[in-house]
Amino acid sequence: MDKYSLEDRLIDYAVLSLEIAKLLPNTFEGRHLSSQLIRSGTSPALNYGEAQGAESKKDFLHKIRVILKELRESLICMKIIKRRNLIDDVFILEKGIAESNELISIFVKTAKTAQQNILKEPYV
Repeated sequence: MDKYSLEDRLIDYAVLSLEIAKLLPNTFEGRHLSSQLIRSGTSPALNYGEAQGAESKKDFLHKIRVILKELRESLICMKIIKRRNLIDDVFILEKGIAESNELISIFVKTAKTAQQNILKEPYV
């Protein structure tokens, strides 16, 4: 997967997260989870842009780890929404959960590769 298609995928994930958040009820728990999902679900795309402009391999790895943290947070948020049956459109929620898992797998591999590349660098 090239960097541009991954960027598009993360943007689509942000839009999907916003769509799920919009479906949540206007209750205290709905508003709370909506706000949380909006922040964590849009963050990976924004941080990916930061990673592309990283100042070093260590900076890149740090930003990839932030992306992973936010993806995991979004996944758990979606699981809470599902377990509480807070939205009727189960299809969109299952799509979000599946995409979370796939993106987490991609970025776990990316982080491992970045870590290996750092370890291969000669000491200066």
